[in-house]
Amino acid sequence: MAFGWIDEQAELRRRAGLVRTLRPRPAESPLLDLASNDYLGLARHSEVTEGAARAARAWGGGATGSRLVTGTTELHSELERELADFCGVEAALVFSSGYAANLAAVTALAPHGSLIVSDAGNHASLIDGCRLARGTTQVVAHSEPDAVRKALQTHDGPAVVVSDTVFSVDGDAAPLARFAEACREHGAGLVVDDAHGLGVLGDGGRGAPHAAGLAGADDVVVTVTLSKSLGSQGGAVLGPARVIDHLVNAARTFIFDTGLAPAAAGAALAALRLLRREPERAARAREVASELHARLTAAGHQAVRPDAAVVSVRAPSPEGAVRWAAECRAAGLAVGCFRPPSVPDGISRLRLTARADLSEGQIERAVRVIGETRP
Repeated sequence: MAFGWIDEQAELRRRAGLVRTLRPRPAESPLLDLASNDYLGLARHSEVTEGAARAARAWGGGATGSRLVTGTTELHSELERELADFCGVEAALVFSSGYAANLAAVTALAPHGSLIVSDAGNHASLIDGCRLARGTTQVVAHSEPDAVRKALQTHDGPAVVVSDTVFSVDGDAAPLARFAEACREHGAGLVVDDAHGLGVLGDGGRGAPHAAGLAGADDVVVTVTLSKSLGSQGGAVLGPARVIDHLVNAARTFIFDTGLAPAAAGAALAALRLLRREPERAARAREVASELHARLTAAGHQAVRPDAAVVSVRAPSPEGAVRWAAECRAAGLAVGCFRPPSVPDGISRLRLTARADLSEGQIERAVRVIGETRP
């Protein structure tokens, strides 16, 4: 029977407690949201939604084609210029998603004969980029610059080191300056995914590479998403102009994908301009994360100290994590639930988002619910 193996896989997932289901949410929800990636609370901000609406009225509902055909509007170019200026790099290139941006950066910058050194904690999109690239991938221990050095010493040709800046599971930050030092010792490039750093870390939210003093470096390429701190959708690659030109000509997820919808570009641009005016939002997101961590650990939970806006709380098992998250939801609190195979170390967690717009009362309520529902 065609696809008969699917039933076997479904049964294995059920037995392991790893079944995933979609849960459509209404436009208005009574839940306190600590599950989304809306770090700055901008997804529903009036300026951001108006930016989306204004762009849709001007440019239509879709980009109408790939970026190289009809999918590049003046709005896309404006967003790219302002992103590059904000993050302190020469150029930027906008994609339909952060996932597509990561696939583009890794595959286009790791040709046949090259070495890719990939951190063991990297996001799935970076891992998939490594799998699709023609270079050879070597996975190294999480956040270990010496492991990166050792890997680079084994290869004489072109090489690139690939890492998240802030890892999405535990919210810990990569040692970017030390990674860059290791790369420069061997003439390798550094590609970092700043999905969870943009809008939270660096001066006014300019990102983790900016905070590490790497912004504008000619050997560093940064990918970002527009769907987290900027409350929109899409992604971008930031870096030297010659690298961006190369991606325009060589990155398959740029060349063959329809351009980002104008509404998403308009929303992201409005959010970026708002962040410029209100840089304190970045500091507030970090402050909320620290407060959540302090209160959770004081209550006896095993929580990882956050380096940005992700707060991770250990759960006893995959089933326990699912049950804990469900009971939080029943009590009015939405939290993320990370479990195998989404976590590289096999440890299940609740994942909390520290949003800049959370009040002290909401922080207190979240900690109380998590404690009351603990398995």
